[in-house]
Amino acid sequence: MSRIESFISAFRSDATDGDPVKRIKIPLIQRDYAQGRRGVKVDEIRETFLDVLREALDGPHPQRVSLDFIYGEIDHGTLQPLDGQQRLTTLFLLHWYIAARAGVLDNSSPWTQFSYATRQSARRFCERLVTAVPPSDVEKLSGWIIDQSWYLFVWRHDPTIQSMLVMLDAIHEQFSEVDAVIAWERLADTAEPAVSFHLLPLPDMGSAEDLYIKMNSRGKPLTDFENFKAHFEKIIETSPRASEFAQKVDVEWVDVFWHLRGDDDLVDDEFLRYVEFVTEVCEWSDPVLPSIPGLPLVKRTERIFGDTNPSSADHLEFIFSAFDAWIDRDIPATFSQLFGRNSHLNEPEHKVPLFFRGTDVNLFGSCCRSYGLRSGSSRLFTFGQTLILLAVLLHITHATEDFPRRIRVLRNLIEGSTVEMRAERMPRLIADTKVLILTGELPEPGNGFSVPQIDDERAKQLFRAANPATEKALDDLEDHPLLRGSLNAFELDAAKFEQRAEAFREVIRSDDLWTEAAGALLTIGNYERARGRDPQNTRSFQFATPNKAYRDVWRLLLTGATRKGLEPTSQVLADFLDGITGRPESLAETLQDMQREWLAEREVTMEFDWRYYMVKYPDMRSGGSGIYFAEGGRLGYSLCNLRGGMTQMNSRYRDPYLFTIWRQLGEPPEVENPWFIGYEWNPRFLTLIASGTGIQCFDDGFRLSAPTEADSVSVFKCALAELGIGDDGIFAIEQTAIGGRQVDSEDRIEVGAALVRALISRGL
Repeated sequence: MSRIESFISAFRSDATDGDPVKRIKIPLIQRDYAQGRRGVKVDEIRETFLDVLREALDGPHPQRVSLDFIYGEIDHGTLQPLDGQQRLTTLFLLHWYIAARAGVLDNSSPWTQFSYATRQSARRFCERLVTAVPPSDVEKLSGWIIDQSWYLFVWRHDPTIQSMLVMLDAIHEQFSEVDAVIAWERLADTAEPAVSFHLLPLPDMGSAEDLYIKMNSRGKPLTDFENFKAHFEKIIETSPRASEFAQKVDVEWVDVFWHLRGDDDLVDDEFLRYVEFVTEVCEWSDPVLPSIPGLPLVKRTERIFGDTNPSSADHLEFIFSAFDAWIDRDIPATFSQLFGRNSHLNEPEHKVPLFFRGTDVNLFGSCCRSYGLRSGSSRLFTFGQTLILLAVLLHITHATEDFPRRIRVLRNLIEGSTVEMRAERMPRLIADTKVLILTGELPEPGNGFSVPQIDDERAKQLFRAANPATEKALDDLEDHPLLRGSLNAFELDAAKFEQRAEAFREVIRSDDLWTEAAGALLTIGNYERARGRDPQNTRSFQFATPNKAYRDVWRLLLTGATRKGLEPTSQVLADFLDGITGRPESLAETLQDMQREWLAEREVTMEFDWRYYMVKYPDMRSGGSGIYFAEGGRLGYSLCNLRGGMTQMNSRYRDPYLFTIWRQLGEPPEVENPWFIGYEWNPRFLTLIASGTGIQCFDDGFRLSAPTEADSVSVFKCALAELGIGDDGIFAIEQTAIGGRQVDSEDRIEVGAALVRALISRGL
């Protein structure tokens, strides 16, 4: 028969309702003390347990706490707990701490007769601890204990002692501001103890070892899910929906997750991840609740759904609807009917393709498997997926109108707002998502979705309304995996939109022709985009990539700016797409003809600007990144071309003019492979290996640097004289003034290659 005891009252020799307990000894069969171990899960359990104990001891209205059953065998006055070791050890440490601070620590008190049989070291530590009184101003309790003369160096290897030290630091952090005298009075009150448990002696049940094995073969500790239910029921106990929660959480709601169960036939983790999703949405939706990073889920739910939160009723309504929405619903079918993967899968028209990684469109299942988990600093279940899942919930619970159109717009806004998908922006993004899905209204620019994507959605909304026949073509182009909803680079011309969209798809499909497409685009005009926050004061420019391994470069070129900001690119793109439409020859022949015809025109006018070289020589546009840094922020004859995958000048790059000359020469062994590092204004030289002579490309032509080998200096001077180059080493290119700028009137690549050959032939 069990009896209600406190830690102090359990140690008594006058028990009339059972065997007396004179001492507690943790038996050999028990594991080490674990509540003081380190780890995210254990830290949360420890903090939660100490929170409960503090509520029982502190404040004007303490709440008595029962720690459930503690089983054990009482043999000649010694209680050997088979279940309850962790709780009893924590209570022992708490009693020592409070008694020491209250000035009532007496190592002859019965409750100090607590020890471990698992290790002599742990037993000795307990004996020493109850004789020690730390100073009132101690900062780190474990540090003070370790500094005591009685603390043995070898104890640093004892896991139980180390766990006790961790727990003591946690107790000190939690209870240092508590009135120790009042707390001790509440602990020592045997009539109405603040903290109690049911002590259940187990007589005549065989050996303790056998019983321990039997209990652990069928008994399990409470799971996180069971702990959550218990805590949540307490949090909402004053709500009229408390009984409804207790009924649903174990029946209808658990059934929702049954299809997600693993090999253990449990859905605990899946359930709690969905709870975290709902809780976080509520946190972002709460106008006054400050964010506290790293707070355990139990604490977060208490702040959101507890009756101290003025919005708790609204939040509670949301969590009920978020779970009820899936009852008796075929969840995978729900999502597969709404969403497809991408336009290349020939999905039915009503499906909206999603572009999230992976192939599973069942966002509910993905949420339950990975919400809150991270890979490095990245969320496995992204902010964008969170918004889409919320949108589906709102649609189901509110039967929203025109959902395919609204969810398409939301998808576009998310895909166009990758930079904006940050935790600090989620309150605004959540609010904008709710308005969009429930009313159909587009968000206003602000601290939420990206301004360019909102601009794009407004323009497309007006275009659709005025030209309903173009809707399918518009949707299909939005669904392109490179554009992913962003069409600011496309002119909304109803008469030409569909044919331009098809021409664009053909170009992107033909990734073996991208280098030709990049050249042909330049024959139309300056399609490149200035990079950086201030396009008027930029150092670098984004071009198309010729390399299919870096296909997302096309997205960087065609998205991410307002329709106004992309006008130069969109005008060139429109003319380019018109130019490849309706021609009888193949796309490859068309692209080549466009370049050939344009180059012929330039050669007649002798106008060899940077575009001429980029079109004529594919090596000039070979960098996979499509990014060029220009000296002085002006595209001309001093450029740096970044490699694929690079966005800044913090690695090796090419000078496209010097690289093209080197390639035109056939990559001769006499010349170093021209890689460079540093800023774009640093001099760059094509270097002759034998002498160290360098050839720099700059606005006026080429500049030669003297050899680094002393033996070659005289040869170099003779070469300058023979080539008609002055002592300044400048080899000028013939140029003419066009549009206020000096432009080559002879091909500097050919001239440069001839110059290098001449230097090599002279022994340099």
